[in-house]
Amino acid sequence: MNPSSPASCTAFLGARRVAFGTYHEVADALAALDLSAGGLLVFDDATGAQVDHPWPRGRVENPTPEDSAPAAAPQVGRPRMGVVAREVTLLPRHWAWLAEQPGGASAALRRLVEEARRVHGDRDGQRLAKERAYRCMSALAGGFAGFEEASRALFAHDAQAFSQRIAHWPPDVQAHLAWLARDAFAPDA
Repeated sequence: MNPSSPASCTAFLGARRVAFGTYHEVADALAALDLSAGGLLVFDDATGAQVDHPWPRGRVENPTPEDSAPAAAPQVGRPRMGVVAREVTLLPRHWAWLAEQPGGASAALRRLVEEARRVHGDRDGQRLAKERAYRCMSALAGGFAGFEEASRALFAHDAQAFSQRIAHWPPDVQAHLAWLARDAFAPDA
């Protein structure tokens, strides 16, 4: 997903897709439906994770727990420039190697991460697509006939078998899972 595009989601009532689009658009569509019978499932399109509905009405993008966290007070010192401090646990030999690198440990770690993202970007994209499709498939189709076989085909990188295993599932479920898994079967670079 493009970081500048608004987060999107897809809503199902049972096996029927009833809404898709930005969180705001889906909330509007769901407000017009009778949801009293239950069976509503909403999935984030970027992660495939099930999200709770209703989310805060004023929220346009993906409702996440981080959104409710209070903003940190401004601090004295260097500007943050988007840098996030977290703990990293390494062996002493790793710290020794990092200390020898130009720019220090943080700069060396940033270079290593950027290089890994460049080299393994396609493989990581496939893995994330498989995980995204599996999350949604587990919640939406976990009880369907052929679920286990479809899961195995998804993780075995077998697009044809995956399509065959979900072919008898409801059309909306098939279409959504195929869309979520669209990058899972891309040829290796």
